[in-house]
Amino acid sequence: MSSLTTSAPAKPKTSWAGVVSLGLGIFAIVMSEFLPASLLPHIAGDLGVTVGAAGQSVTVTAAAAVFSALLIAVVLPRADRRRVMIGLTAFAIASNIMVALAPNLFLLLSARLLLGIALGGFWAMATAMAAHLVPPDHLGRALTVVNAGVALATVAAVPLGAWLGEIWGWRAVFVVAAVVGALALGVQAATLPHIMPTVVSGLRALGSTLRSGVVVVGLIAVLLVFGGHFSGFTYIRPTAESLSGIDAGGLALLLLVFGAASVLGTVISGPLADSALRAAVLVFPSVVGIGMLTMLLTGGSVLGCFIAAGLWGFGFGGLPTSVLSWGARAQPDRLEQIGALVVTVCNIAIALGAVVGGVLVDGPGASATLIVGGTAALLGAVILTSLRTTRPGPEQIQDR
Repeated sequence: MSSLTTSAPAKPKTSWAGVVSLGLGIFAIVMSEFLPASLLPHIAGDLGVTVGAAGQSVTVTAAAAVFSALLIAVVLPRADRRRVMIGLTAFAIASNIMVALAPNLFLLLSARLLLGIALGGFWAMATAMAAHLVPPDHLGRALTVVNAGVALATVAAVPLGAWLGEIWGWRAVFVVAAVVGALALGVQAATLPHIMPTVVSGLRALGSTLRSGVVVVGLIAVLLVFGGHFSGFTYIRPTAESLSGIDAGGLALLLLVFGAASVLGTVISGPLADSALRAAVLVFPSVVGIGMLTMLLTGGSVLGCFIAAGLWGFGFGGLPTSVLSWGARAQPDRLEQIGALVVTVCNIAIALGAVVGGVLVDGPGASATLIVGGTAALLGAVILTSLRTTRPGPEQIQDR
C-alpha cells in the first residue's frame, strides 16, 4: 500500500472544546480498561471461572490495543477523523454494555477485545487530532488536556470500581462506564470538526517513519522509560512492604500520593513541552528514575517511601505528553504514524516491564525492580534528550 497525497483542506479553527472532548473520550476508555482490576473476584464468582481466567480480560484488551494503535490509520486511510474518533468511542460503549450482559467468559473476553480496539486506536490518533485543533506551538498543552484523562482514569478507576461494585454489583459498574462513554461521545459529536486526512496512509508510510534513525532510537528510549516504570510500579506493593513494612492503609495512602503527584506532572508537562521540549523529555523520565532509586535508598523509612512516591508519580504524570510531543516534533508530517508507534511501544513496554519485574521479584528480590527500572528510565531520558527534533512554526500544517 502506498501514500497518496490529496489536496489539503483548510485547517479547522482552534477548538479547545474539541480537545476537551478527546480528553473525556480517553478518560472513559482508560477507566473501562482498568475497572476489572477491582472487580475480578466478583466477575470470576459470577461467571464460575478462576480469578486468573477473569484476569485475562485485561490481557486481551492490551493485546488488541497494540494492534489497533499500529494499524488504525492503515485500515482507515481516507476516513473522516471525526467519524473515526466517534466510532471508537462507540466501540467502548458497546464493549461495556456487552460486558455487563455477558453470560460467560468467552463473550466477556470478546467484549474486552472490542475495548482494546477502541483504546489503541483512539489514543494513537489523539495526537494528530489535537494538532488539527490548536496552533502548533500549543500542541503540548492540548496533549496535557488529553492525557489528563489518562491520569484521572488511572487514579479513579480502581477505587471507584471497588466502591460501586460493592453497592450495585460488578455488572452495574460497567453500565456506569457505558454512560460515561456516552457523555463523552455526545461532547465529541458537538465539538469535533470534520477532518479529512491530507495524506492517505498505508503500510509504506508507517515503514517510512520507521526508517528514520531518530525515530527508532527514540522509540527504544520510550521503551526503556515506560518499561522501567512498569517493572517497578507493577510490584510496588511487595516492594514497599519489604522495604518499609508499610501496612495496607499506608499503602493506599502511598498510592494516593502517587496519583496526586501524577496529576500535577500531567498539568505541568504541556506548557513545558511547548516551550522547552528537551527539558521535558529530560526532567520527567529522569524524575521517574530518581523516584524509584530514592524509594530504594530511603526504603527503610515510611516517610522516605512517600517522598519517593511523590517524585515517581510526578515524573510518570508528565511522560505521555512529553513523549508524544517529542514524536510530533520528530515526525511533524506523519503525526498519525508516529502517534501509533509511540502508543504501540508504550503498550509493549507495559507487558515487558511486568514480565521483567516479575522475574526480578521472584529472583534477586523486590528491590531489584527499583534498581533496574530506575536505571532504565534514566538511560531513556539521556537518549531522548540527545535526539534532535524540529521546532514547529505557526505556518506548519500538521499531518500533511
